Amino acid sequence: MTEVIQAGDRVRIYLDSKFGDKEGWYEGVVFKIEPYSEHRSFYWVELDEGVQAMLGTRQISVFNPKNIQKL
Repeated sequence: MTEVIQAGDRVRIYLDSKFGDKEGWYEGVVFKIEPYSEHRSFYWVELDEGVQAMLGTRQISVFNPKNIQKL
């Protein structure tokens, strides 16, 4: 993650192999940021409608900065 991400930004997130056959990149909008430490935060993302149906969830949090990119 090289750019500053703020609430309201469109992003894509990466779900790794822990998610089995759902591994891959998905898009959504950041709606909340919860600071964890001086250098890291939880980014809460509301997933796009099609992604919600595919994954069976509306929102997800992303902690690893490698797994979120601003669009």
